[in-house]
Amino acid sequence: MQITGTHFNYYLVCKRKLWLFANNVQMEHTSDLVYEGNLIHEDSYPQRSDKYQEVQIAGIKVDYFDTRQKVIHEIKKSDKIENAHVWQLKYYMHIFEEHNIEVSHGILEYPKLRKTNEIVLSDADRKEIKQMLKEIKQIIESDKCPAIPGKAPCKNCSYYDFCFVDEVKED
Repeated sequence: MQITGTHFNYYLVCKRKLWLFANNVQMEHTSDLVYEGNLIHEDSYPQRSDKYQEVQIAGIKVDYFDTRQKVIHEIKKSDKIENAHVWQLKYYMHIFEEHNIEVSHGILEYPKLRKTNEIVLSDADRKEIKQMLKEIKQIIESDKCPAIPGKAPCKNCSYYDFCFVDEVKED
């Protein structure tokens, strides 16, 4: 199985979400938050479509790649899970390198927050990515779905209703 940017992101956010997604239990199409994120991606930088293009390679799809400056741009709705965004972008840079495509750095963009972060890929990051990939494959190939983590991101997760279907709400 090819590891996508979504797999990599979910690994950092929630192991259960990763396993469910990888095993074809996909709930993103039911999420208003995912829909809003897609709108932000499409509407935030309309002029870029003329200059840059989305690039798909080896299971990943980057929002924009500036071939002249060698910069990957990744657009996100919120910075609540910024660590996952950072590592997803580093994973993209790693994949580009594996395919002999030069990348100087990446830029995480949060248009709603008017915030950008420049991301670089270090040798230590490359080693960490290889370890993460091993762990991602172990989780995906496991016969058991990981337990519900029960932490704050669950409330906004597209899998929330799926994971907590048996939970009784107290009034």
